[in-house]
Amino acid sequence: MSEMKSQPLTKKGLMTRKKLLETAETVFSEKGYFDASIVEITFKSGVAQGTFYNYFPTKKSIYDELVRDLSSTLRHNVKLAIEGEETFEEKQRAGFKAFFTWVMTHRNSYSIIQQSVLVDKDLYRWYYEKLANGFMNALEEAIQNEECKPLDTEAIAYCLMGIGQFIGMRWVFWEEEEVPEYVFEEAMELVFHGLNT
Repeated sequence: MSEMKSQPLTKKGLMTRKKLLETAETVFSEKGYFDASIVEITFKSGVAQGTFYNYFPTKKSIYDELVRDLSSTLRHNVKLAIEGEETFEEKQRAGFKAFFTWVMTHRNSYSIIQQSVLVDKDLYRWYYEKLANGFMNALEEAIQNEECKPLDTEAIAYCLMGIGQFIGMRWVFWEEEEVPEYVFEEAMELVFHGLNT
């Protein structure tokens, strides 16, 4: 993955960078990485093309930063949502709800992240490994507190991620609506009580 320049940005610089990333999110989602261009990103963001290179040396570098930024903001939102919760179940429920809420305002993340499997497989894997690590840490703590069966944390982490990913895709991405409450509750029933009667 490409690295950003290390010099600190001014307030105006931070706003310009944010504007470029927000526009890139839309352009990459609509056009796809390979058909998107720096010219279109700068035109739609109202930023001079030469200014773009003060922040991102290449199209790939802004794409990488966008994926990292999406990962960071998602994980931050989930962290904030679970801070006030006490039990493992309460934290997981709050975390899933935070994910579905975040996806409502970042629907483009679905197409952008899925493109990364073709653009940069290492970046694609990094994105999901970062999410998995959060689940694994929560599961390890729950096992220690005897709130969860002593199952393989990596296997369960990816199962939980799959539930969130595909429920979000089915309702938020495809239908452009919030996840229905009954769907959320059915998913939580599956997570915490399984399929057996």
